[in-house]
Formats: sequence, C-alpha cells, structure tokens
Amino acid sequence: MRSNSKPHSPFNTKLILICASVVLFVFLLITTTSSFSKPPISQSHLSNSTHPVDDSEPTPLDCPSLPLTPTCTKTPPSLANALIHYATTNITPQQTLKEISVSARVLEKKAPCNFLVFGLGHDSLMWAGLNHGGRTVFLEEDKAWIEQIKQKLPSLESYHVEYVTKVHQADDLLETGMKEECKVVGDPRFSKCDLALKGFPNEIYDMEWDLIMVDAPTGFHDEAPGRMNAIYTAGLMARNREEGETDVFVHDVNRVVEDKFSMAFLCEGYLREQQGLLRHFTIPSHRSRSGRPFCP
Repeated sequence: MRSNSKPHSPFNTKLILICASVVLFVFLLITTTSSFSKPPISQSHLSNSTHPVDDSEPTPLDCPSLPLTPTCTKTPPSLANALIHYATTNITPQQTLKEISVSARVLEKKAPCNFLVFGLGHDSLMWAGLNHGGRTVFLEEDKAWIEQIKQKLPSLESYHVEYVTKVHQADDLLETGMKEECKVVGDPRFSKCDLALKGFPNEIYDMEWDLIMVDAPTGFHDEAPGRMNAIYTAGLMARNREEGETDVFVHDVNRVVEDKFSMAFLCEGYLREQQGLLRHFTIPSHRSRSGRPFCP
C-alpha cells in the first residue's frame, strides 16, 4: 500500500546540510579566535606591577609593563666555580653521596654560617659552595698541597697547621683525655689538657663555629698524625661558644681512633646520626648553662 504523504525535495535537504555546516564553521571560528585573545588583567595584578599602567593610555595587547632593569639572578661565584670544577674533572669528593647529604641538610638550615673544616681536599670547593655567603675555613697539614690547591682554587680560605702526635700514641692520649683538666671547658689556647690544639691562627679561636668537619689530618697508618687532637679540640670549641650549638661531623669512623675519640670527647649522648663512615654530633654551649656535664 502506497503512502499519501508528499515526498521531500532533494534540494531542501542539501540546503539544510550546507547551512548547518556554515553555522558550525562560524561557531568554531569564533571559539578559536576568542581562545587566543589575552584575558583582561586583574586590578590586583596591576597593583603589584613595578610600573603601573596609565588607564588613559592603553598598553598594546593589554600586557603590563615590565621592569626596565630585571633583578639580577647571576649564579654566585662560589657555586659557579664548584659547578665548573666538578663538571670538568674526574676526581670526586672523598665522601659518599649519603655521607655528604648529612652535612648538606644541616648547611641547608644554617647557611650562611661559620664552617670550619679540618682538611683541604677534593670536596673543599663543594663545602664552600654549599655555605655560600658564609665563611668556610680549611685547616691543612700539608703545606705543598695548600699551595697546589691555591693555584687551582684561589678563592678557598685555608691555613697550614702542624700536628706533633702519631697514631700509635692514641691509647695514651685517650687516657690523658680522661683527666680532670681535659674536662674543663674554655679557650683551647689556655687549656691545660695536652689534647688541645694551640697553634691555630688566633682568628680560628675567636670565631664561633656553627659547623665543624673533622676529615683530617692523615690517620691511616701508625706514623700519621691522627685525628685525636682535632676531635678533642672540635668538641672543646663547640662547648666554649657563648650560646647556641655546634654541629660536629667526624669522617672515617670505621677506624679505631675516629671511633673511640668521637664517642669519648664528642659524646654518644650528643650523637644525632651516623651514615656510612660519617658521624654527626650536635654539641650545645656549656657556657650558657653552668654545671653541665662534659658528656650528658
């Protein structure tokens, strides 16, 4: 049975499709154009601009004016030197990444600060860079090595020091350190304890050090100076500061001298962390509270 409805014209159908396509194209064109236009600048943005925009003279593209002289963001010399040095050498610091991270975390909180390092080595430029803006001083036993480093890295502050002890004397020196005169807190220059180092430049004793790293002198054989005096003196300097606390780090604690002397004179009660061959002690001022025991 045939239908009585009138058939649709093919022309009308095509016209509808064409119109729909044109409308869709125009809609897409408007949407695309508006998405590329810059939104208006908020009043808060304008109020924070270094150079406010005059409403009477619209700025091209509604962009805020920029400072004529941007703030200087140059890399500090200490960091630039460290980056260049380690990028162009195959020699790496003596400590491992995990060991370095212990000291780096403390420097992150305290820098710029006063940082005393026993030893001048391949990691010295790194320590100076991590303490950018502070004072980092290196004490070194080898005068020839100091001159060699100064030629390559003249920005580092270092001093030559002499040690009269030998590693094979460690047991006797440990016993000496147990005497009452070695438990008296004061300036190492005037200490009656034989372990106190007294030959540093005066400015080393006059400064209050926020961090002290003991990674020297040499101590891997019996005739080497050993770190007995360095560890004791670091602890004495920390206790003798007027107030606050000093973070003291001792490297190579797998060796007998570093192990025994750090526990005896930096004290197990002040031990905060050990990572690999590095121990971290936090020693408070003993001058700010009278009657504080040498070790807690």
